[in-house]
Amino acid sequence: MLLWPLSWLYWGYDMDLKTRALTKSLWAFHAATSPCNNCDIEVLDLFTPRHDVERFGITLVGSVRHADVLVVTGVPNYKTGERLKKLYGQAAKPCFVVAVGGCACGRILFQDSYNSPCPVDEIVPVDVYIPGCPPKPEAMIAGIMKLIKKVEGK
Repeated sequence: MLLWPLSWLYWGYDMDLKTRALTKSLWAFHAATSPCNNCDIEVLDLFTPRHDVERFGITLVGSVRHADVLVVTGVPNYKTGERLKKLYGQAAKPCFVVAVGGCACGRILFQDSYNSPCPVDEIVPVDVYIPGCPPKPEAMIAGIMKLIKKVEGK
């Protein structure tokens, strides 16, 4: 029983146990910052039997305090930008941020909007960008797999 926590050393893993656990089971919290709902529908489509990202250990959680990944869709405005900062502050560390959709990645047609002060990456640090309007579920799966490889250090 005592050797089990140390057995990962003998398997050749060079990452700590917490990081290794993150790569096997990511819990995601979906933060919608003024989206048009196209990205939201595609994010929810990931969890249907057709795409089934739960086979990779990824699941949606209802509280940001339980989340490993913050999935952000939409353009942050003044109100949602402040709430996004609070959400990121409440998340357990390490918390990774994934910007989904063209609006979250670069504010596409909202660049000159009076109510859109800045992109997501100026509010919270973004680890992975998944562009598209809306991005396909396959692109989101590829982006999440890219995040897992980034966590693993590859």
